Amino acid sequence: MRAATGLWRWRHNPLRRTTDLIEAWVAFAAVVLLCLLVPLAGWAAGSSAHGSLQRAVRAQQEQRLPTTARVVRLADGPASGPRTTETAGEERLRRSVVARWTAPDGTARTGTVPTARRHSAPGDAFPLWTDRDGRPVSAPMRAGTARAHAAVTGLMAALLTGLLVETVRRLAVRRLLLRRYARLDRAWASAGPDWGRADTGS
Repeated sequence: MRAATGLWRWRHNPLRRTTDLIEAWVAFAAVVLLCLLVPLAGWAAGSSAHGSLQRAVRAQQEQRLPTTARVVRLADGPASGPRTTETAGEERLRRSVVARWTAPDGTARTGTVPTARRHSAPGDAFPLWTDRDGRPVSAPMRAGTARAHAAVTGLMAALLTGLLVETVRRLAVRRLLLRRYARLDRAWASAGPDWGRADTGS
């Protein structure tokens, strides 16, 4: 960062080396990219994620229907139906019961489903979401949850872009330093045999 602010000062300095000027320009380019590319990457990723998640929210709200289920008895095993990471997490926090509900086509269904209540007795009613075929599903994602996920996605994209820019800058500066040390070693090697002798350079 100091190299970027000192770019103007280094222009006509007689002690300026070529690597100093290149390092200053690299730092200046990194600052410009951090100010422009990082917000743009975060906005693009967040907007894309927001659009995808909002479409998913609308699709889930159209395909998932609320109904009321009644407890028949406590379940001996886990809830039936396809197991996903989401449902597996719910099962650890909820109690599984055998329940009866009405499918969208009007038919009565019975199955093992998780309920939010830790203590459920036969006859207790609880809300249940089903798909259009009457199978139990998780509740549709809320629009606010989708916005929060999109914001996190945009923030992560911005942070990763900033980290990439800083990594490239550090690699470039490291390469310049290695070149600078190599030149110094060559200069020292050429001057070393005459170092300390009388009339050196005369």
